[in-house]
Amino acid sequence: MSTGAVTTPEKAREPDPATAPWLDASEARAWRAFINGSQRLTEVLNRELTEAHGVSIDDYRILVLLSESERGALRMSELADGIVSSRSRLTHQVRRLEKQGVVRREECPSDGRGVLAVLTPAGRELLAVVAPTHVAGVRTHLVDHLDRTEQELLATIFTRIDSALSGA
Repeated sequence: MSTGAVTTPEKAREPDPATAPWLDASEARAWRAFINGSQRLTEVLNRELTEAHGVSIDDYRILVLLSESERGALRMSELADGIVSSRSRLTHQVRRLEKQGVVRREECPSDGRGVLAVLTPAGRELLAVVAPTHVAGVRTHLVDHLDRTEQELLATIFTRIDSALSGA
């Protein structure tokens, strides 16, 4: 007999609280260490960039991805995927960066419906000033605390997690 309830794919994946497996001590320790360490690291790196240059870590990531792309330009959808952000949030960020003159938006030449985010010369100059602060922070707060084996392991672990979560 049907209850008339519709089960969506999201509902179907929700674990039953009565039978959901709890994290064991090792799993809980790993999870808490990751969440605390990653949040603290991101906050410190963001604070260093903001205090020294008035640039958030989110804005820095946009500038880096654009600088690494061919012609310093990416479709907005590709940029959103690259910085793991919603398209609407990215639109607000790019609009703000446009007002600062470090990014501009252009119509995509191969697809009139698409929009490109383009790094301006002022954006390249800003990135050249900001990057040393960011790299020094990453080195001081992360890299210097890990040996090469741990660095490789960290990269392997988070590449695997990112791939699984992004559907790759």
